[in-house]
Amino acid sequence: MTVLGLESSCDETAAAILRREVDGSVTVLADRVLGQNDAHAPFGGVVPEIAARAHAEAMDGLVSQALAEAGLAVADLDGIAATSGPGLIGGVMAALMTAKGLALGAGKPLIAVNHLEGHALSPRISEPLAFPYLLLLVSGGHTQLLIAEGVGVYHRLGSTMDDAAGEAFDKTAKVMGLGFPGGPALERCAQSGDATRFALPVPLKGKPGCDFSFAGLKTAARQIWDGLDAPSDQDRADLSACVQAAIARALSSRTRRALAMFVDRFPDASRPMALVVAGGVAANKAVRAALEDEAAAAGFRLVAPPMKWCTDNAAMIALVGLEKLARGQIDGLDAPARARWPLDGAAAKSDPAIGSGRKGPKA
Repeated sequence: MTVLGLESSCDETAAAILRREVDGSVTVLADRVLGQNDAHAPFGGVVPEIAARAHAEAMDGLVSQALAEAGLAVADLDGIAATSGPGLIGGVMAALMTAKGLALGAGKPLIAVNHLEGHALSPRISEPLAFPYLLLLVSGGHTQLLIAEGVGVYHRLGSTMDDAAGEAFDKTAKVMGLGFPGGPALERCAQSGDATRFALPVPLKGKPGCDFSFAGLKTAARQIWDGLDAPSDQDRADLSACVQAAIARALSSRTRRALAMFVDRFPDASRPMALVVAGGVAANKAVRAALEDEAAAAGFRLVAPPMKWCTDNAAMIALVGLEKLARGQIDGLDAPARARWPLDGAAAKSDPAIGSGRKGPKA
C-alpha cells in the first residue's frame, strides 16, 4: 500500500510518499520539505499571508519532485493524504486542495489528516511502536500530554492553558533579537549561558494535574531583558539558558505526573512502557535530556522520531494516511480545512483547556 502525504499547516511545504510493506514495515520512498525561513526572517515570525502564498506556489512542484524521486505516477498510488488542520487556515488549504484535485482527477481515496496525529504517530515511521503509549506533544502551537490508545483514539491528560512551549522559546528569542526560527536560535545561544543566573517563575507551581502554562514565564523573561542596561552577548546567553532550563523543568515535572497516571491506567502494559515526545520542541537537547531522566526514573523508555521528523513534515502525514486507509477510513471531497481540530474531540468539547469560541474549542 502506497500513499502520498502533503503538509502545509504552518511554514513548511512538504510532500512524501510512504509504502507499507507486506511484513508491516514502512519504507519512505520520497521525503521533500521546502522551508520559508528567508521569507519570514525579516518579521521575526511566521506571517500567515506570506506562508499561504508560498505554499500555493510550491505545492504542485513539490508533488512532482516526490513522485519523480519515488519513480511513481499518481496512478500508482493507493491513496492521497493531506493535513486538513489544525493550523494557519490559508496554509492548510494549499495541501488539502491539492490533494482533493489529485484524488478527484486520478480516482484515488482522499484521507484528511489531523496534523497533531501526524506528530503522535511519527515515531512509527522508523520503528514499530505498540499501543498504548504516553505522548508529550510539544511544538510552537501545542503542548499536550495524551495517552495514545490506538489510531484515532487519544485520551488527554493535560494541555496548555495559554501559550505553548515552542511559542515561549520563539517569542523570547524574538525579544532578544536572536533571529528566526527562534527556538533553535535560543538553544544555540544557551550553550554558553549560565542557567542559574536569573530567577524565573515556576509555572503552575503546586497546582495538581498535568496542564501547562508558559505565558507568565515568557512575560518574566521579557521583563528581565527590558531591565538590563545595554545587554551583552553574555546576557543573551544567560537568559537563553535560564528560559530553556525553566521550560525543560516545566515539561518534565508535568510529564512525571502523567507517567504515574499512565501506570495506574495500564498496570499490565508490557514493560518497558514508552514515553513518546513529538513536535518541533522535541528536537531541543535540554528538553530531551530532562524527559530522558523522567522516563528512566519511572521505568519507561523515551521514544522520539529522528530529528528530521520532529518538525513539520509530510512523512508523518503519509503514515497516518496509510494507517487510516488500511482501516477503510477515507474522506469525501467535502472534507473541510480546519484552523482548530483537537485530537481528543469529545474531551475538548466537554472540558476545553482555554474556553470555547464560535468555531469550537480553542484547545
